[in-house]
Amino acid sequence: MGEGSGCESGRAGSPKGSDCNNDKSWKEAEAEQLKVQYVNTDDERSAEDLRDLARSHLEKYDNTGALSELEQTFEYYYASSIARAPDEHASLQLAERLTNLGAVYSDRFDSLGELEDLDGAIRCDARALALTPDGHPDISRRHASLGMSYTNRYQHLGELADLEKAIEYKARALELTPDGHPDMSDRHAGLGVSYGHRYERLGNLADLEKTIECETRALALTPDDHPDMSHHHANLGMSYTDRYKRLGDLADLEKAIICDTRAIASTPDGHPDMSARYDSLGTSYRDRYKRLGNLADLEKVIEYFTRALALTPDGHPDMSRRHAALGVAYTDQYQRLGDLADLEKAIECDTTALVLTPDASRRSYRPTQPVASDSMTPEQVGQQRRRLASEYHTLIAQIHQIPGFESFLQPLKADRLLPAVRSGPVVVLNCHTDRCDALIIMPGHDQVTHLPLPSFTEHEAQLARSQLDGSLAKKGQRQRGVKLRNPISYEEGFETVLGTLWSDIVQPVLSYLGYLDDTPRDRLPHITWCPTGLLTFLPLHAAGDYSQPQSRVFNYAISSYTPTLSALLASTPSQFNRRCQVLAIGQASTPGQNRLPGTTKELAHVKAHTHNKTEYSQLTDSQATTAAVLDAMEQHDWVHLARHASQNCKDPIKSGFHLHDGTLDLSTISQRSFKNKGLAFLSACQTATGDENLPDEAIHLASGMLMSGYPSVIATMWSVDDNDAPLVADKVYAQLMKGGMLGNGEAGRALHYAVAELREKVKEKEFGRWVPYIHIGS
Repeated sequence: MGEGSGCESGRAGSPKGSDCNNDKSWKEAEAEQLKVQYVNTDDERSAEDLRDLARSHLEKYDNTGALSELEQTFEYYYASSIARAPDEHASLQLAERLTNLGAVYSDRFDSLGELEDLDGAIRCDARALALTPDGHPDISRRHASLGMSYTNRYQHLGELADLEKAIEYKARALELTPDGHPDMSDRHAGLGVSYGHRYERLGNLADLEKTIECETRALALTPDDHPDMSHHHANLGMSYTDRYKRLGDLADLEKAIICDTRAIASTPDGHPDMSARYDSLGTSYRDRYKRLGNLADLEKVIEYFTRALALTPDGHPDMSRRHAALGVAYTDQYQRLGDLADLEKAIECDTTALVLTPDASRRSYRPTQPVASDSMTPEQVGQQRRRLASEYHTLIAQIHQIPGFESFLQPLKADRLLPAVRSGPVVVLNCHTDRCDALIIMPGHDQVTHLPLPSFTEHEAQLARSQLDGSLAKKGQRQRGVKLRNPISYEEGFETVLGTLWSDIVQPVLSYLGYLDDTPRDRLPHITWCPTGLLTFLPLHAAGDYSQPQSRVFNYAISSYTPTLSALLASTPSQFNRRCQVLAIGQASTPGQNRLPGTTKELAHVKAHTHNKTEYSQLTDSQATTAAVLDAMEQHDWVHLARHASQNCKDPIKSGFHLHDGTLDLSTISQRSFKNKGLAFLSACQTATGDENLPDEAIHLASGMLMSGYPSVIATMWSVDDNDAPLVADKVYAQLMKGGMLGNGEAGRALHYAVAELREKVKEKEFGRWVPYIHIGS
């Protein structure tokens, strides 16, 4: 974390204001070299002569960079450091020479990479500190030098003990530096760098707070025209970015942008760090674009990433990454504006990034291979992800050259999406920091209607989600088959959430559609909700003011959900015939799970309703292995799963159904290409629970089944009562088998009336028992 600056690299005791180009001083130094063989290291005066020779060669090294000059400097400083110190004054002279020798050790390590030189620097600085009495004006500088030497060794060896020592000595140096001292800014900055290193290593937020505190003080103590000003701004900007990523406070991101902007303003043209400055500022604007979605921020991202690339020298290790980042920005702009020129630039950037990626990093991975493994460092994970992203964009560009695939994986145009709306209006809902919006699409219409919903915001969505989780936690509903505790009052939290959804979202939509005024009760209209973001966690289908009669959505419409409009395109209405095959999977007892005695009754209902109407098969208990179930799903049109399921929030594609010999997860299911399937009835828990870290991705078991080829899915948002599941299944299959149709919302209609009977049985305000059942798809 943080950039180097003068405070982290300067030599203690280097001569100031000397003329490095003065030929006379060089010649005099060479003449003095003739006296070296006569120097007696027992003589302090001789030691001073050696020190002067060392300084002369150090000047030449600084001016020419010749390694031979550095070696001469080292030899003379080393010789001067072993001179005897007969009194306190001589001890202080020796301490100064040891400090200088420590700096030369560090310089030599930078040139040769010999680890012994890092150890030598620490030995010299430690001995110099030991020779300096408490209260001496140089005592703070000695602590700072030793702290810097430990920092150097930590950066190269990664030993946490060295980092702790660095913080210890730098903190002591700061403590011993008097107010108004010209090095005070450097002391704060150096300590801030080490706190930043420890935050990166251990992740303790307190270290990040100390980093920001130190960097802020360093900045305040630095004159505007000081050459380190740009370093301080840049370091503070990176720290604010780190805190934003940790806490999500938008104010930190705004501060990062201010610091990054000032860092650029205070960096002179031609400075080698200028490209990194633009890269950091572009990254900050990218983070804000991801948060707020403002197109102006995306334009800034492209502007600053482009400048960073223009200033990046050939062969720079970040060249590939910066091309890839710019490619992603152009892709985002293409998705917003639809300008093919942006897509072409994205492909060009990604192709260049791929070409610049080392061959070893371009090896293809199997599709099933995870993006990252536990053994990979964060840097390696980032590099691998960038490489995979570059390969992806290149492959897409090649596919677009194939006739008939020109629009492959590109956003579908509206005229191609509108035919997905068949059985009733589709309502797409978004949620932003200051408002909510509904896009309403009617069957047979070629227009999309925008309905503002200003009373509902991202904050209200988050609050509703928290209240819903709290109510479920009070009720104890987490897994099917768990005996519920004595009910603690949880209706109030549920009722508040459902009331908010009704007044702020659902009622305005129903009013616009005219359903509140004239709704035929014998044939309710069908609405498909397509929520995004945090709205995907909320039960729109149960919205209502339960303190008022006739103020519930289910009085006016039948609700279904879809994760995307394109998911509805693949589904077509189908009719039963005797060749249609229904597969039921039930397991009353699963190893490691609670018993589900209701599954036996549930499967009996399914079997009874399919009798003489279609072919029926079932796998129960030990028959229901992962391999057997997956193979049977390929051979059958419908599937009914009555068993435990779970959501893996860390890795959503590992969410799955618990079978006799293990878990059939979403990753495994998605590898099969099911075609011409029908209904998937997921009578389990958590089958429609998305990943809170990826709310817009609609990653849950129900959507996974939808994308795997089942156009109609019945699922649950949370756990269900084992006594309720058989009733719901009984009523759903009775309705579907009687009608003989699937699609056009018929499965949603069957579920609607089944849940109505359950609601009447358990009473309306037992929200936790009837609300979780939902229909997804057509």
